[in-house]
Amino acid sequence: MALVLVPLAEGFEDLEAITITDLLRRAQIEVITAGLKPGPVRGSRGTIVVPDMSLDEALGNKFDMIVLPGGQPGATNLEKDSRIGKLLQEMSANNKVTAAICAAPKVLATAGLLDGKQATSYPGSVSATEFPAVKLSDSPVVVDGNIVTSRGPGTAMDFTLTLIELLAGANVARHVEQALQRP
Repeated sequence: MALVLVPLAEGFEDLEAITITDLLRRAQIEVITAGLKPGPVRGSRGTIVVPDMSLDEALGNKFDMIVLPGGQPGATNLEKDSRIGKLLQEMSANNKVTAAICAAPKVLATAGLLDGKQATSYPGSVSATEFPAVKLSDSPVVVDGNIVTSRGPGTAMDFTLTLIELLAGANVARHVEQALQRP
């Protein structure tokens, strides 16, 4: 079974973090939510989440994928955490999937993972001026190799269904989507 890390920083986008965690678990994918520090984490809309463990505790695992929720100041807090940057580099070097939504693709760009790649983000989060080597798209979800990016809260379901397809296959993704009763 695949193992996915969803790191939670103060100010994460509530809808994205919960949607990602919920849908991956519906697909029977093991998810570890990890706070940058021990204890509850408050989202950008005030939702308080108790992560499964702290990031330091989680780092002892071998993850198949890391998924960064956006939100502000959550994405900036992820970007400033050296453990996240190091983990992204390691996962990329080992051909593991790195994924980010909303403002969090900037974390991937700062780590150098988006150079020469096509990616999307919340408008203005990843700018062509600051990151000229990134091929910016306005698509809701972009997959380029082992990197998956998405635009924002409104694309969280499509983003996560794409992640499920990558980890568990199209049939599992379709099954999860059908159970959601999406139009």
